Amino acid sequence: MASAQPFGIDFGGTGIKGAPVDLDTGDFAAERERVRTPEKSTPEAIAEIFVELLDKFPDCTGAVGVTVPGVVRHGVVHSAANIDKSWVGTDADKLFTEATGRDVHVVNDADAAGLAEVRYGAARGRSGLVIVTTLGTGIGSALVNDGVLVPNSELGHLEIDGHDAESRAANSARTREDLSWEHWAKRLTKYYRTLEMLFSPDLFVVGGGVSKDSDEFLPLLDISTEIIPAQLRNKAGVVGAALYASEGGG
Repeated sequence: MASAQPFGIDFGGTGIKGAPVDLDTGDFAAERERVRTPEKSTPEAIAEIFVELLDKFPDCTGAVGVTVPGVVRHGVVHSAANIDKSWVGTDADKLFTEATGRDVHVVNDADAAGLAEVRYGAARGRSGLVIVTTLGTGIGSALVNDGVLVPNSELGHLEIDGHDAESRAANSARTREDLSWEHWAKRLTKYYRTLEMLFSPDLFVVGGGVSKDSDEFLPLLDISTEIIPAQLRNKAGVVGAALYASEGGG
């Protein structure tokens, strides 16, 4: 039986994950599929994979949300740090809608994760300004104020002490420089204090793979704002993308 549940696709530099999403629970409505991102990851090549991915779920007929690791404005991709440069300037909403025959809405990957954490995860039921940061290869960010997304914040690229913030505070910097948790926490303290000064948020949520080790570093941060680990982990992108599409995109 056909279901109008939305479908979320999390498109990254190494993998593409997709599943229908139950918006009541914020969880997958069927087992998710994963395929490797092809070496030539042009928008056209990725569109073909999306068609094949959706064909595996013929009963799911709802809107489709897609995360992209780049700035997205009104469905158009404006940056491509870790994907093929041909994405820049591509109207991805239009391309994917035409390729799949479905209503497709594209959103920045960190923004999708932020939406999911606020609606279903660590920040559920919290009002005010929530800043979700993902600490990984870089630093992704999402600003959600009273449940409303302020898109493309890109707070990992703030300049702090003459450096791009993520070059010193991302988890990749910790592993690259073999930093202790204590040393890295000092850098994170400076980063989050800068966000406090600029935005006065009510809550920070920390995602990314390293969030599973949050007990090692979050207690070491010397900041005023409450800071907690994300809950949805690797489901956040798919769930957030589906949620974004279900609400008509940006």
